[in-house]
Amino acid sequence: MQIRRLRLENWKNFRSVDVALSSRVFLVGPNAAGKSNLLDALRFLGDVARPGAGGLQAAVANERRQGISQIRSLHARARSAIVIEVEVGDAERTNWTYRLEIAGGKQGAVVARERVEHDGTTILDRPNANDRDDGALLGQTHLEQLSANGRFRPLAEFLARIGYLHLVPQLLREPQRFDLIGSDPLGSDFLRRVANTPTKTRESRLRAIEKAMRVAVPSLAQLEQIHDKAGVPHLRGRFEHWRPNAGWQDERQFSDGTLRLIALLWILMEDQAPLLLEEPELSLNGAIVREIPRMLHAATRKRPRQILVSTHSGDLLADRGIALEEILMVTPVREGSKVEVAANRKDVRALLEAGVSPAEAVLPHTEPGAMKQQPLPFTA
Repeated sequence: MQIRRLRLENWKNFRSVDVALSSRVFLVGPNAAGKSNLLDALRFLGDVARPGAGGLQAAVANERRQGISQIRSLHARARSAIVIEVEVGDAERTNWTYRLEIAGGKQGAVVARERVEHDGTTILDRPNANDRDDGALLGQTHLEQLSANGRFRPLAEFLARIGYLHLVPQLLREPQRFDLIGSDPLGSDFLRRVANTPTKTRESRLRAIEKAMRVAVPSLAQLEQIHDKAGVPHLRGRFEHWRPNAGWQDERQFSDGTLRLIALLWILMEDQAPLLLEEPELSLNGAIVREIPRMLHAATRKRPRQILVSTHSGDLLADRGIALEEILMVTPVREGSKVEVAANRKDVRALLEAGVSPAEAVLPHTEPGAMKQQPLPFTA
């Protein structure tokens, strides 16, 4: 399954968003336009649905969001509920629609409305009679409750598996963080995840990464997972060297770029739920960045996975295999930011048809100078 459409109302930078999502999405736009905020709407649903994560109240109050007042757009009008709606299905059709509207209450966030449709039939619509009898129930979604989501459990489990990665290599190299419980989006748990993978699966993935990495690091000949004398897991690689066995290094000697690529390729193979990536081009030179779209395609060809990528990189978008339907342009306007599919812009389509690359067709329209000095939006 994949997320085929996203609708937002009053979410951070955005008063209103309604966009189709392809299996591969590239978010482009100037700084502070809202690319990360757009990804965070999907991450929010994952946080609500994920067992043990604390549900709606924890998702609203965590350090990224800090409460309803920080999530709701300053540009909200009379209808001030925050809305996230997704359509989920395969590449051909929508099977599920989930809509969540939240507002502020005396004890925190409350469900203003929660609606689930399956194949066009409504199977949940709240508030319902139980909620009216006991208003405290509106402090939780049915999405987060195993006792309440039985009729749409496949949807809840799918949303709970939405992944996010913004790897910080310095954290990955800190062994004292290996006792972290749960999944760390900054990547400090990456080596633990590799070590905990069954041997056959781990070896298969490492061989696939070796093959993919030859484009970026031709001298990397072998990857393996080991433990040191203290039992701490490490990932080490053998680099081709004129002296036998002299080319071994572990993650502490890998470059930041090498670490980021290895972790990205590994995580792409871990699951088939959507993966949200923040600026994968960091720490990489332009020649390698230009290969990222091809690497994403190759890594997900046998196990399709929807990938949503935020980027500022013209090198990443230089790949002529990127379709305009895969690019979302996020741009500031007078009240917040807007999101549009690049293929819906006649001027962008004309440039691509004239033979320019996707980067040349799209990026000039998302540069700060193209925004006619519009004031940057803020959220409250």
